Amino acid sequence: MNSAAPTETDLSTPSPSKRGMSTRQRLLFFLTAWLIALMPFLFWWNTWFGRHLSDKQIAEYLEDNRHPRHIQQALVQMSERISRHDISAKQWYPDMVRLAAHPVEEVRNTDAWVLGQDTTGPGFHDALLKMLNDPSPLVRGNAALSLVRYGDATGRPQIVELLQSRKIDAPITGRVVDADRPGTPVRQGGLIAKIQNDQQTIEVRSPISGRIRTLFAQTGQTVQAGAELATIDPAVDQVWEALRALFLIGQPQDLPAITPFERELPEIPDHIRQQAVLTDKAIHDRSGAAQKN
Repeated sequence: MNSAAPTETDLSTPSPSKRGMSTRQRLLFFLTAWLIALMPFLFWWNTWFGRHLSDKQIAEYLEDNRHPRHIQQALVQMSERISRHDISAKQWYPDMVRLAAHPVEEVRNTDAWVLGQDTTGPGFHDALLKMLNDPSPLVRGNAALSLVRYGDATGRPQIVELLQSRKIDAPITGRVVDADRPGTPVRQGGLIAKIQNDQQTIEVRSPISGRIRTLFAQTGQTVQAGAELATIDPAVDQVWEALRALFLIGQPQDLPAITPFERELPEIPDHIRQQAVLTDKAIHDRSGAAQKN
């Protein structure tokens, strides 16, 4: 049986599956692909602290409370200017003092570091002393480290605190529905575990950057409110700066916090162990000299 001949409509109308994209569709496709590739770069460019800011941009960024990273970026640029002895940075010194009380922790933390770059800045010393009572341990620590540049050891207890592990307690009674593993690096604000009960799910986050040393409950286990959930060891950079500061101002009562870093353990880098040994020796030498005098 012969098949029927195709009609005129069959011959003149192309199949939808064979129809190519129109010029407009091609342009939209390439524009969308270009935007997808461009957006990560624009995000990186706008948040990269190394991007040069003009004086006008710095002034605008310091007032941009909707974007705290802009404030941080401006502070970092001021620190670079101060390090180059660029007197133009002085015009924003009142802003640096003001930002010591900013509601965002990351801004205060950056500001505490920058306030230590010029020990002649008006109001800087007093602002740092007030920051020793900040609710954030990192802000307190950065303020204490900056005070060492002033020859002020008032923040020594806060520096010792930087060497100590942080214990995290369970905020509610409930079942652990997600948890990280011991040994995992974690950033400040990083997720440690999630606890769930009939009323709510709480995300437990790290107050510092560092490494999870211990986790006392695994996924599926039930924890009681107030029970110790995890222990976080401080980050290497934080330990390094604290040991260097205590090399200058440490006292014998600080040694129990220092000696654990003198051990030859895989999790303790060589430069940390060496600095801990040097800091230990400096404290003993100061103490011996003081006793002789």
